[in-house]
Amino acid sequence: MADVLWILTQISWESIPDILLVSLIFYGLLLLMRGTPAIQLLRGIVVLGVGVALLSTLLSLTAFNWLIRTILPALLVAIPVIFQPELRRALERLGRGGAILGRRPSPEETMLKIIRSIARAIRTLSEKKQGAIIVLEGDTGLQEYVETGLRINAEVSTELLLSIFEPQGVLHDGAVVIRENQIVAANAVLPLSQSYRLERRLGLRHRAAVGITEETDALAIVVSEETGVVSLARQGRMIRHLDDDRLRKLLQLFYRPEPTKLPRFLSP
Repeated sequence: MADVLWILTQISWESIPDILLVSLIFYGLLLLMRGTPAIQLLRGIVVLGVGVALLSTLLSLTAFNWLIRTILPALLVAIPVIFQPELRRALERLGRGGAILGRRPSPEETMLKIIRSIARAIRTLSEKKQGAIIVLEGDTGLQEYVETGLRINAEVSTELLLSIFEPQGVLHDGAVVIRENQIVAANAVLPLSQSYRLERRLGLRHRAAVGITEETDALAIVVSEETGVVSLARQGRMIRHLDDDRLRKLLQLFYRPEPTKLPRFLSP
């Protein structure tokens, strides 16, 4: 206790920025390691270090202390080797102009990334004539429909969407539900529209797309399995034969601050 009080008396106003800087560096390193196997290794090193410090302080172990002093330089050299992938990632981010502490993408960047991923997946699915239905959640929650499918909770990406709608897969028949920047569920079951305005030749995917938009403020994108035609449904209405450019524009309108306003080209 006396040692702790002595340390506290040595802290001056000039020491505070120094302590904060070191804390930020360690915080940045933890952010880089989060979600990787290195974080478990770091925990083991911390536990081992605390145990060694306690043994050295509480007990007079001459041989043990000598051993620690001898191998400590080797450990300091080994640490950069052990954490080489994380250090490399930090240097790469610096080279791209990012910060070590992790620059979060802006909402605009996130929106554009999601739109690009969805548009690329839809274009590929359309070219291959692989049926698909993707639902983007609006202000009205879609949790009851999410629970009918398989939970995914993964970042939106073109590759993941294409793998979900592979004809040989078990998830391709249902709908993918996207909430913010995540695919929250696949193979979800949606309500079917009974609207007389829909063409009789349209299949279940199209009726499900219109049905979910009749009950919520979601946006639904459909790729026809027979023709590869891309359609979009909103507020119980549907437009068909969308090209890549027009689809991107409609998605940008959906992600604007007032997504509930109906674009003029969706008006009847």
